[in-house]
Amino acid sequence: MRDEWEDAHTDYTMPVQHRAPASLTDSESDWRQHLEATPNGWLLRNNAMTEALLSGQPMYLLHTTRDINAIRASGQLHVSTGCLVGALYCSPLAAERQGLRPHNLGAYLMKTKPFARPLVFEVAPDAPIRPKGIDYLHLGPIHLRTYQRYQSFLTPVEHDQLVRSVLAGLRAAAPFLDVALRNATGHATAAPDFIDQLSAAVPAVPFLGYLYFEVLSEYLMLHSVTPETKTYAQAGELNNWLYKRLAFAAVDTMDQLFDLARFTPRHDRLVQLIDGIEPDLSPGAAEYVRRRLSHLLARTALHPSQDAASVTFQGADLDTILEAAPGLIGQIVFREIRYMARYAQLYHCFEKAKALEAWAYWNSEGIPTPFNGTLPKGEIGIHPVYPRAPVRVWTAERDGKGYLHPTEEVQAVFTPHLATWWAPPRQREDGVSA
Repeated sequence: MRDEWEDAHTDYTMPVQHRAPASLTDSESDWRQHLEATPNGWLLRNNAMTEALLSGQPMYLLHTTRDINAIRASGQLHVSTGCLVGALYCSPLAAERQGLRPHNLGAYLMKTKPFARPLVFEVAPDAPIRPKGIDYLHLGPIHLRTYQRYQSFLTPVEHDQLVRSVLAGLRAAAPFLDVALRNATGHATAAPDFIDQLSAAVPAVPFLGYLYFEVLSEYLMLHSVTPETKTYAQAGELNNWLYKRLAFAAVDTMDQLFDLARFTPRHDRLVQLIDGIEPDLSPGAAEYVRRRLSHLLARTALHPSQDAASVTFQGADLDTILEAAPGLIGQIVFREIRYMARYAQLYHCFEKAKALEAWAYWNSEGIPTPFNGTLPKGEIGIHPVYPRAPVRVWTAERDGKGYLHPTEEVQAVFTPHLATWWAPPRQREDGVSA
């Protein structure tokens, strides 16, 4: 269990230490060197958030909420799931002479959530915090193990529906999954064809939409050279506005439900999207996705004991795929359960189990403030049951220059309670409700 959580965390200040399947064209170290050689790659090791963690000094974090009255009345702070598993979603604040300056992610959140109230949190760790971020793309084995432990909570009908949905998705996406593995082992597909096949496979295996989006986000943040990006880089920050623009341009209703299962641009649309964000980056986007997504799929889907060159999804039965690709099955199962009609009842059973494990891991590693480790881009949380880092919280006002100023301290404490999460039913293209 601990090994799975260790594999799901990345420390960009340290050499790569994760295991990987055999026969991959590029190693994890190769990719780390490639990423660090990009225009903004130096920010992987030397960003402002990492420096704040390593300093061991009190950290100031921004959280936005519409429930300040409920927090005051209850005296409690609940945490959410998502990419941080079980933490209060925040972004960093830099203490400057003029006040607390929001990270560009926080500035984005305040601009796009004008009716939300900004809260300032002070987290006072007892020691420097190792900058190990959790990469939700690598949580597949944990999702699978959690499901296997608690599958008795499903009715027989729900279980049968889940198995049918998983098999249907695998069958529909198997040709692309095999193409991606061939690309990861050195057999290149033309980038436009690869992107079109990827787009067609996302509805069958929604996890592919998350990989697709995160690869493009990485590409934009590391390669962008706009004045805006350079300004943020001078402050030690990757530019979060880039992938936000990408998501909302790609899916018209993403502002209503941020669901990357709907992120499916075909090749021509992809080029158009990147061209609308930073034209100089559009020529290389598709080839980057082909190489990077193929590698990441092999890393996140396959068990590290496997040889990527010998795995095939077409014609394989579920038991064979479970052995070869537990990470992929875990990601598929996790998302299928989320769309069950009874998920509001099942949610805390499955998600609290993972949160408890994450909290225990973070306590053992000295991590009161876990962050999203796909990249150290500023998505950072507060762990609700860390015993060695006092937390205080204030409401805050924003001045005309964008700085935050704490106003009233809020008497509230963290509880190990997960805020409710819900998603509407999804209709597959084949008409099978999921």
